[in-house]
Amino acid sequence: MSYETIIFEKERGIATLTLNRPEKLNAWNNKMMEEVTKAIYDVTADNEVRVLVISGAGRGFCSGIDVSILATAGAEGAVAVPMENSVVWIAAQLRNLDKPVIAAVNGVCAGLGLSVALACDIRIASENARFSLVFIKRGIVPDTGSTYFLPRLVGTGHACELAFTGDPIDAKEAERIGLVNRVVPHDQLMTATMELATRIAKGPPITIRLTKAAIYKGLDADLLSHMQYELLANRIALATEDFKEGIASFIERREAQFKGR
Repeated sequence: MSYETIIFEKERGIATLTLNRPEKLNAWNNKMMEEVTKAIYDVTADNEVRVLVISGAGRGFCSGIDVSILATAGAEGAVAVPMENSVVWIAAQLRNLDKPVIAAVNGVCAGLGLSVALACDIRIASENARFSLVFIKRGIVPDTGSTYFLPRLVGTGHACELAFTGDPIDAKEAERIGLVNRVVPHDQLMTATMELATRIAKGPPITIRLTKAAIYKGLDADLLSHMQYELLANRIALATEDFKEGIASFIERREAQFKGR
């Protein structure tokens, strides 16, 4: 399938989705929302895909919503946008996707662009990356899950400062407060990201899906009920061929070859 606003590729169990409006710093417009939605459906349905990587073309990861949409929407239009095909839906689907999602943040990451990066499981940043929860400077409340994701990553104090001021922070500060997993030289961003994606893609996909679900369920559960969920998840994992392969590879001192069964 051909796309106008994104580049979507799949190779060796890894799907790469690149936001591709570099002249607009990859700002979201309606077409991009539609195409990203289709790509996520594709990743969800394709059992060969084990990891999704999201990045941006040019100098930015994503600068947020295209201002032309906000200028014409008004207060009623802003809240009347259908959930499906919107950035709100996209962020929710990324968090709920049963496969790991890695954001490779190559430059400007602001507003809804930051919301989408926050919805990913792992964030690797170029040293050129800049982050801003710019909503407050436009007179609107941070949305698309950003007030849900951010305090869980960086704590309420840092989240409040970023949300109340809208001030940008650089990649090193983002790493210090826990907003990104790590910072790498700009020319090594995709290499480092794909190395990590490849390592994850070689893992047992059923168990990784169960693990992702367990991690996020644990954020809003009490300890004992969550331990019960972990036991249930492991009952499923122990019944897989991949579990047997994991044990056999350990005994035979070789790298495991997981099949997703």
